[in-house]
Amino acid sequence: MRSVQTRFLPGCGIQLACAGLLLAACASYASGGPELAPYPVTAEVAQVDDYHGISVADPYRWLEDLDSADTAAWVEAQNEVSFSYLEDLPGRSRIRARMEELWNYERFSTPTFEGGRRFYTRNDGLQNQSVLYVVDSTSSSERVLLDPNTLSADGTVSMSGWSVSHDGRYLAYALSEGGSDWREWHVRDIDNGRDLADVIRWTKFTGATWGPDNKGFYYTGYPEPEGDALSEVNENATVYFHVLGSGQEQDQVIFQRPDQPRWGFGTGLSDDGRWLFVSGSEGTERKNRLWARDLAKGGDFVGVFLEFDAQYTVVGTRGDDFYVQTTLDAPLGRVFAVQMEESGPGARREIIAQQKDALGSVAYLGHKLVASYLHEAYSQLRVHDLDGRHLYYAELPTMGSLGGISGRWDDDQTWFSFSSFTFPPSIYHLDLGTGATHLEKRPVVPFDPARYSVHQVWYPSKDGTRVPMFLVHRSDLERNGEQPTLLYGYGGFNISMTPRFQPALITWLEMGGVYAMPNLRGGGEFGHAWHEAGTVHDKQNVFDDFIAAAEWLIDQGYTHPERLAIRGGSNGGLLVGACMTQRPDLYGACLPAVGVLDMLRYHRFTIGWAWASDYGTSDDAAQFRTLMRYSPLHNVRPGTAYPPTLITTGDHDDRVVPSHSFKFASTLQQAQAGAAPVLIRIETRGGHGGGKPTSMILDELADQWAFLAFHLGIQSW
Repeated sequence: MRSVQTRFLPGCGIQLACAGLLLAACASYASGGPELAPYPVTAEVAQVDDYHGISVADPYRWLEDLDSADTAAWVEAQNEVSFSYLEDLPGRSRIRARMEELWNYERFSTPTFEGGRRFYTRNDGLQNQSVLYVVDSTSSSERVLLDPNTLSADGTVSMSGWSVSHDGRYLAYALSEGGSDWREWHVRDIDNGRDLADVIRWTKFTGATWGPDNKGFYYTGYPEPEGDALSEVNENATVYFHVLGSGQEQDQVIFQRPDQPRWGFGTGLSDDGRWLFVSGSEGTERKNRLWARDLAKGGDFVGVFLEFDAQYTVVGTRGDDFYVQTTLDAPLGRVFAVQMEESGPGARREIIAQQKDALGSVAYLGHKLVASYLHEAYSQLRVHDLDGRHLYYAELPTMGSLGGISGRWDDDQTWFSFSSFTFPPSIYHLDLGTGATHLEKRPVVPFDPARYSVHQVWYPSKDGTRVPMFLVHRSDLERNGEQPTLLYGYGGFNISMTPRFQPALITWLEMGGVYAMPNLRGGGEFGHAWHEAGTVHDKQNVFDDFIAAAEWLIDQGYTHPERLAIRGGSNGGLLVGACMTQRPDLYGACLPAVGVLDMLRYHRFTIGWAWASDYGTSDDAAQFRTLMRYSPLHNVRPGTAYPPTLITTGDHDDRVVPSHSFKFASTLQQAQAGAAPVLIRIETRGGHGGGKPTSMILDELADQWAFLAFHLGIQSW
C-alpha cells in the first residue's frame, strides 16, 4: 500500500511583572546542593465551576491563557528558579558530556523506493534534525535532498512528514515549528532540488498520499483557527486533493462529513493505483470506518466497513480483493480478504487467523504478508503467503523491537530496523524469497553492552493481575535494597512499551542505576482486553499496576523509596502525577513530562476531546466522579510532603497544552509541606516532543538525570 496516514482566565489585572513578583519562602533542600530560590507566588482567581452539582475551584485558570503577558511573566519567573537550581546540580556537566558522547552515533531510517530512486533519512549523531537523502538510479552516491538544519538557527524547525511521488520526481514534505502539531506542506523537484510555489497550511495528523498520475496529492486539513492556534479545539477535518502548481484555495474537497465535526480522516492508495481509501476515526479509539473509490472506473466512494465495530486497515489489494488487518471478532488481530463488488464488500475469507500473540502490523511486500507480532511485549516477525500459509519466522538478534518495515509489493527485498535496550538501532535486509536476513547497518556506540543484563519479570498487581516488567541493570548488580532505580511507564491508548535503545538509558546504567519498565494495563501489549482494562472507569488499574511495580522492586531488594524515581510523559505524565499524589511516600523523585494533569478540562483544548475513549470526560456525571478521584491537579493535598519533583513541558505544546503543567506546578508548590523542591522546566520553542532538536533533548535529559542523581543520592560514577 502506498499510504501515509496519522492517527491522532483572563490574567488581566494580575500583577506578575517580573520586577514586582511576590516571593514564597523556600529553604535549601539539602546541604551540599544547589540553593533553591523562593518560588514565585502564583496569583489566584475566584474561579469555581459546577460539575453535576459539585463545586470545584480552579484558582489558576488564568494560566490557560497562553498568550497573555501575565502567563509569559509567570513562565519566565518559574524558569529563572528552575534553571538556576538545575545548572548548579553536582555532576550535571559531566552527565551532559557523557550523554553527548553516547548520542553521537550515525542513525538511518529504513529505505523507501520510488521511480527507481532510494530515499532515507540519516543523522550523523548530533545534528538537531535528521537529513533526507536520495540515491539516484544512475548513481550509487547519495545526495542531500532536504536538510531541515538549514531552516532555523536553533534547530526547532523539523521535517514532520514526507512522501515521494510514484515516479520519483517530486517530494511533498511537511515542516513544523517549535514542536507544534501544525504542519505546512511544500513540494520539491527532486531532479534539481528546488521548491515549487505550492504551500499547504493548517494541516495536522496527516501525510500526503500521491495520486496515481503524480499530478497532485491527497491530504487532510482543518479550518484556519479563529483564535489561538496552539489551544483552539481541532474539528471539521476535510480530505482535499492538491494539484501541483495551483493555490491551496483551489484544492478540491474529496471527502468530508460536516455532520460529524469530530471525525478524523486518513487516506491511502493501493499499490496498483486503482483504489483510493479513506479511513474515518473517532478520537483515539482503535476502530474506524472505511470507504473506497475505484479510480479506474470512476464513481463515488463506497462504504466498505461502516459499523465502527473494529479496526480495519487495508494492507494490500489484488484485483478486486482487499487484504484487511482487523480486530473484528479477533481482539488480538487477524487478516481476512474481502472481495469488492459494485455495491460494496462481498464475501470474506480468513487469511491469517488470530494467534495467541497480539498482531501489531501487516505489510504487503513481495506478494507476501509480513506480520509483526508482540510476544510478551517484544517483537516477532512472521512471513505468510497470500493464502495465509505460514512460511517462516524472520530471525531477530535478541528480545527487542521492530520498526520501519519497508519495501515494495512487487519486490522480494525488504528492510526493517531493530533495537533493544542495549542494542543500538540497526538496519536489516530480509530476502522474502529465502527468508535470509543480514545486517546492513549497525552504528558504533561507545559502550560495552556485555556489562548489562536485560530480563523480564512478572509481578502481581493490586487485584492479582500478573503484569510483565523489563529490568535493565549492570550484570554484577547486588540486590541490597540500595540501588538507584528509575521506573518508567505509560499505560494508555493501546500503545505498547517494548525494548528500545536510548542513549540516555546507557548513561543511567553507567551511573549505577536500575531501569524498570512495566507493561501496564491500558497499553496494547496483549490486545484489546488489556487496553480496555485500563480505560475510563478502570483507569485506576493502570496506577495500581505502576504502584505495584514500585512495591515489587522494593520487596525484591532492588531499591527503597528514597532511591526510587518515577518518570513518564504525556499519558505517562498523568501516570506519574496520579501515582505521586496517591502514594507520595513511595518515591524519592518524580518526573512528570508534558502530562495530562487536569482531567476535568483536558477535552476543551486542541485535540484533547479525542482522548475521551480512554479517559471519559467531566461532561458525564459518572465519568466526572471517576476522573475526580484520580485527576492529579485535584488530588494535591495541602500539608503533604511530596517527593522532589521536576515537571517538564513546552510552551508550544499543542497536543497536551502546557497549562496542565502550569496549574499542577502552582498547586503543588502551594501545597508542599516538605523541603523537597517542586520545579517546572518550561522549554520555549518546544512542543510535545516531536521534532525536538538534539541539543534541546540533551539539555533537558541532563537536567533530569542530574536532578535524579542528587535526590536519589548517587555520589559518584
